[in-house]
Amino acid sequence: MSEIIKNAEAIIEKNFDDEVKFLQELVRCNSEEKEAFTAPSGEVYPFGEGVQQALECMLKNAEESGFATKNVDNYGAHVDWGTGDRKLGIIGHLDVVPAGSGWSFEPYSGAVDGGYIYGRGTTDDKGPVVAAYYAMKALREAGYEPDAVVRLIIGLDEETNWYGMEHYLEKEGPADYGFSPDAEFPAVNGEKGIATFDLVRKISDRKLSGLELRSLSGGAASNMVAEKARALVKAENEKAYDKIRKTVEEYRSHHQVINGIEPKITCRDSGKSLEIAVEGKSAHGAHPDAGLNAISILMDILGKLNFANEEINDFVAFYNDHLGFDTAGQRIGCQMSDEPSGALTLNVGVLSFDKKSITLTINVRYPVTKTEDDVFAGITEITDRYDLGIVKSKGEEPIYFAADSPMVKALMEAYRNYTGDTESEPMVIGGGTYARSMANCVAFGALFPGDPDLMHQKDERLELSKLMLTTKIYAQTIYSLTQPDFKLEEQ
Repeated sequence: MSEIIKNAEAIIEKNFDDEVKFLQELVRCNSEEKEAFTAPSGEVYPFGEGVQQALECMLKNAEESGFATKNVDNYGAHVDWGTGDRKLGIIGHLDVVPAGSGWSFEPYSGAVDGGYIYGRGTTDDKGPVVAAYYAMKALREAGYEPDAVVRLIIGLDEETNWYGMEHYLEKEGPADYGFSPDAEFPAVNGEKGIATFDLVRKISDRKLSGLELRSLSGGAASNMVAEKARALVKAENEKAYDKIRKTVEEYRSHHQVINGIEPKITCRDSGKSLEIAVEGKSAHGAHPDAGLNAISILMDILGKLNFANEEINDFVAFYNDHLGFDTAGQRIGCQMSDEPSGALTLNVGVLSFDKKSITLTINVRYPVTKTEDDVFAGITEITDRYDLGIVKSKGEEPIYFAADSPMVKALMEAYRNYTGDTESEPMVIGGGTYARSMANCVAFGALFPGDPDLMHQKDERLELSKLMLTTKIYAQTIYSLTQPDFKLEEQ
């Protein structure tokens, strides 16, 4: 181990309290993306005040620490250190998915308890960004002079549409190579393709005699397993309501546990209507089996009712026959797998109803050797039969690097040096990171093998000892990737 790395380790330990305090400060910024906001000064915050607050917090700390920074129209930013003809990019994000409910601590408190820091963004992705930033600080304080510009790139809309990153890269261009601290250890050498799309069924709004669907909603984002879902139904008499209450009660008694998880199902009066509400368990959209989709439970219940509008009944039947609790895409015709990355996953993220149409927002992660066209080829055969429209969002193509490429080998060496883990191998993940936005870039950390994945879930938290370990791993990684003899030619 070089003297520089030894000194950097000691500095990381010395500065760790400051690192935790800074992460708390960032977590306290509620950086869920909101509508663009115009400040009294006339300055536009494209992703809302909370995201802007997190960005300004990051840049202020970096500037006070003596780093060069650049804010690119509030769409993205970077923190620079070092000189050279090439740029090592470390690309992360400060925006977060909605917090949801049921937390043990306030989701934007940055509470520390039992050796953990709690809060939305602690693992995805503020904690890893802070670890990379403090690794840069430690190396600089240790006197290291990198043979490259080390550029920490700050994204602001990774959880949604990536428009900010597109704008940033348009203005500043990409780094030459790098990593995204926004996934798992030991190293990620591939990411599945991502297809996000709406399935839309038009509904006639004519008045019919019988049970009426007044409202229908569920989920918060396409890349989250829907934690909550709700339907409001209206009948013509109390006897019909009694029958619905009995149906819901029977369902609840027969489904006290689904996929090992206990759902919460309620049925109560709401004015002249009846509300059926479901609470499941949220999870990252790349791992839908880790959660319990409230939309799927609600649609299963609605399938036992009979609405006056047959178009509603047809849509509910479609959902239960071709989606339901299937997260592999088999029932809707897009099941597939390959050797490098395994099987496709499918998540129903959002359900909405506006009287004229029902919309499902679906997120699919498909294998690295397949294409988006392969996904839709099977789906359209089924959706056409149900008169469903498909509205595609911008897709993300898969990326893949050989496990023996110089980049992956350097990351694996840093990880193994600090963990002693020689068993874990590079992996392909279903998550989509900013690594896709630049050439010669892979995701690296910061979830350790065997640790619970609480990204996009309540009680998201980061173990403080793992934060320190991650910072040390990133310091060696930056050191290794900025040596004069590090080459990318084989990639």
